Amino acid sequence: MTATALFYIILGILSVNFIVDKVLDALNAKHYNDPVPEELEDVFDAEAYKTSQAYKKTNYRFGLVTSTFSLVLTLAFLLFDGFEYVDTFARTFSDSPIAVALIFFGIIMLGSDILTTPFSYYRTFVIEARFGFNKTTLKTFVLDKLKGLLMTAIVGGGILALIVWFYQLTKTQFWVYAWGLITVFTVVMNMFYARLIVPLFNKQTPLEAGSLRDKISEYANSVGFTLDKIFVIDGSKRSSKANAYFSGFGREKRITLYDTLIDDLDEEEIVAVLAHEVGHYKKRHIIFNLIASILLAGIMLYVLAIFISNPLLSQAIGVETPSFHVGLIAFGMLYAPISELTGLLMNWFSRTFEYQADAYAKQTYKAAPLVSSLKKLSKNSLSNLTPHPAYVFVHYSHPTLWQRVKKLKQS
Repeated sequence: MTATALFYIILGILSVNFIVDKVLDALNAKHYNDPVPEELEDVFDAEAYKTSQAYKKTNYRFGLVTSTFSLVLTLAFLLFDGFEYVDTFARTFSDSPIAVALIFFGIIMLGSDILTTPFSYYRTFVIEARFGFNKTTLKTFVLDKLKGLLMTAIVGGGILALIVWFYQLTKTQFWVYAWGLITVFTVVMNMFYARLIVPLFNKQTPLEAGSLRDKISEYANSVGFTLDKIFVIDGSKRSSKANAYFSGFGREKRITLYDTLIDDLDEEEIVAVLAHEVGHYKKRHIIFNLIASILLAGIMLYVLAIFISNPLLSQAIGVETPSFHVGLIAFGMLYAPISELTGLLMNWFSRTFEYQADAYAKQTYKAAPLVSSLKKLSKNSLSNLTPHPAYVFVHYSHPTLWQRVKKLKQS
């Protein structure tokens, strides 16, 4: 295998991935005007359905533009030795492998963010605003960007520096230490994400005493689920779309409700949504996903350790001086097909888990308010009621609304 052959393999992987994604997008778009299943005819009235069609078509066209831009930018970087220029520039600041890696990825990250920010701005302030979703102010948008960059620099930079350090000390055995580091980080984030990260972007307040909290507590007690931490998050500061999620485990477990969810659903529907989230916990889906993500990270790092010392990785993307950080870029591109396959598997598990959580909510609470809540949430987010099955198989982590409603209505 030569560097040139590896270069063309990378180009092939990028091109095939793009083509497959665009074919799936096109197939999905052809189903936008399909008849709505009988079970979902009450989701939209005629005018709202017309708006949902326009929203889907707008996002489809915008996605085509952004993904094409991303592919062209990546191919241009490869064809015109962009990584070589960045690597050479980074090496003018230091001889330390750690410092060079941090500068190299810092330049790429910052450059990518600058180039994609106009698209993000357009999606937020034009598309989302046109369809009544956007609540983000320009100040919030800018602060979110700056906070995101700062967090990436501190957390991502710190992890990268440690991994490069492990590699310098142990070479091919670095993956064991890197895996340990990532495992600790993953567990900490799962445990304390709501405490450490969410407050940087949103305000969380305990759900106030009242009939809703009483109903939630009554349900939690009925299924033997200790739930003292119920929070409301100000999701409305960015979007009118609603959500709820479960985070943490042990003493740190909590349920977070978006304020928009409380506005959109009645109390029985909110309890039904929470019953679904409790189902995820009771069925140990959270633990499964945590363990699976750790195992997949270990497999990826082990494969990386086998190939990272090969200078062909760096040379394949036009960098003559072999290095860990450049090899990491090339490896990421070559590993993409495996990531796609593991992504398909994890999406299948996720869809299965959603059915199980729905069944738990139906068994321990009621099916009707869960069905009505799912319909309301779909209506309020103008979601696609008739996606193509192939698109669902590849991209959906949840079953479609029709599939979930049909399953919930079965006796």
